[in-house]
Amino acid sequence: MSERESMPCDVVIVGGGVAGLAAAIRLKQINEELEVVVLEKGSEIGAHILSGAVVDPKSLDELLPEWRSMDCPMAETPVTDNWHWMLSKNGKISVPHLAMPPFMSNAGCYTGSLGNLTRWLGEQAEGLGVMVFPGFPASEVMFDEKGAVKGVITQDMGIAEDGSHKPDYQPGMEIEAKYTFFAEGARGNLTKQLKAKFDLEADCEPQVYGLGIKELWDIDPDKHVPGRVLHTQGWPLSESDSWGGGFLYHQANGQVALGFVTALDYKNPWVSPYQEFQRWKQHPAIREYLEGGKRVAYGARAINEGGWQSVPRLAFPGGALIGCAAGFVNVPRIKGSHTAMKSGMLAAESAAAAIAAEREHDELADYDSNLRDSWIATELKKARNAQPLVAKYGGDIGTVLAGADMWMRALKIGLPFTMKHDPDYTKTGRADLYPIIDYPKPDGEITFDKLTNVAYSYTNHAEDQPVHLQVKDWELQKESELGVYGGPSARYCPAGVYEWLEDEDSGEMKFQINAQNCVHCKTCDIKDPNQNINWVTPEGGGGPNYPNM
Repeated sequence: MSERESMPCDVVIVGGGVAGLAAAIRLKQINEELEVVVLEKGSEIGAHILSGAVVDPKSLDELLPEWRSMDCPMAETPVTDNWHWMLSKNGKISVPHLAMPPFMSNAGCYTGSLGNLTRWLGEQAEGLGVMVFPGFPASEVMFDEKGAVKGVITQDMGIAEDGSHKPDYQPGMEIEAKYTFFAEGARGNLTKQLKAKFDLEADCEPQVYGLGIKELWDIDPDKHVPGRVLHTQGWPLSESDSWGGGFLYHQANGQVALGFVTALDYKNPWVSPYQEFQRWKQHPAIREYLEGGKRVAYGARAINEGGWQSVPRLAFPGGALIGCAAGFVNVPRIKGSHTAMKSGMLAAESAAAAIAAEREHDELADYDSNLRDSWIATELKKARNAQPLVAKYGGDIGTVLAGADMWMRALKIGLPFTMKHDPDYTKTGRADLYPIIDYPKPDGEITFDKLTNVAYSYTNHAEDQPVHLQVKDWELQKESELGVYGGPSARYCPAGVYEWLEDEDSGEMKFQINAQNCVHCKTCDIKDPNQNINWVTPEGGGGPNYPNM
């Protein structure tokens, strides 16, 4: 067995998104002598970043106050106006923003590519001396003799599907650190292990998720209004007793980012979030923008939706959770990048102080307490009941109740309750109890089949490698996921990874995994009704290569 090389540093950060890079930059701002390493599983910084996005610049203003004059791509398109529509099948009702609590405003925000913002933050981090390594997933956590996290091991390269070593085999490297930050995003596989090992969710609600699916379009210049932000709710999810909503953001260079979020607590296993998105695009008010345009990119990603009550304990011996690994998305605002960045900055401040005091591998308890006293907590507490109220009472009544709850909190009228929720996979119902949904076929102009769209995510994995979508019990998958629930994996996956195929000789149904298509959205890990699919990191550099997303 090849001996692993070891690399010591002060702080290693697992994940090169906005939270991880904000933490890295803040560490260097405090002490330029600190050795900081950022590991990113994508082929480059920003390759796996996908969001709407409308960005609140609050954290950017704190981290890099001059960012607007530093060629930051997010500065190109400030939000100019806000629309919110309640959709029926063929019509819409416009909801005035004055009816919404003040903290819902997008005044002062910017719309653009979060991936490009991440790339820019990567450049700022490297300029400060941060060692940024794209194409190097962290695949294993290292612990010391006391059980504290002491770093991570990067993914082995050059392993064949049968487990043998290919000629280009290279063992992963041990990155040893005084403190390790986990910034893997929603449903990170190492984060999931750490939550279990240190019982980080003992005193919070379980995290719940939505699936965000996005396309980028070049549209007719006459229809483009730079800075216009549109959100919708209601149809088509109202027809399947699900909830979520759509967005359409007019960004730079004549492009619109449009997408659809489906809450993953839906009950009907015949629901396909991908097909709901395609249906939504056919609404007359949405189609109007797209006719004459061209889709140029596609992607999908799970989104934390649990809110404040689902934030776990953030620090443990030797490490901390930051960004969407912990879950700081403000669901009603559809924003989480500003809170993610702030969490990284707070963790960096705690770790820098600990290292200055010659500490290592202990618990950064002040990070957890400081975050719970920060504006992150203030903001998220105002919206803490929005998601569970809509989840419990539906899109119409739930939205009214959520709005009332947020207004009362905005007016500092205390409410005596915090809504609870159950994991998404527990909500999936038996297939025989729900009607099969007959989705329309794609027209190839406005709507597209999954595999055609996946090509526009520029996803690629080395074909001869172990499958990174691990089925724990193949017989259970057949008996239950197919036999009881009707094979929802083929519908909840937005990339055509899973198929149930009939064997020509035996007539038996076979579960096929097309791992090459995986866009790393993590929906299977979240929604499988038996929690029988485990997502782990594939070989470095694999997955989507999102342009301008």
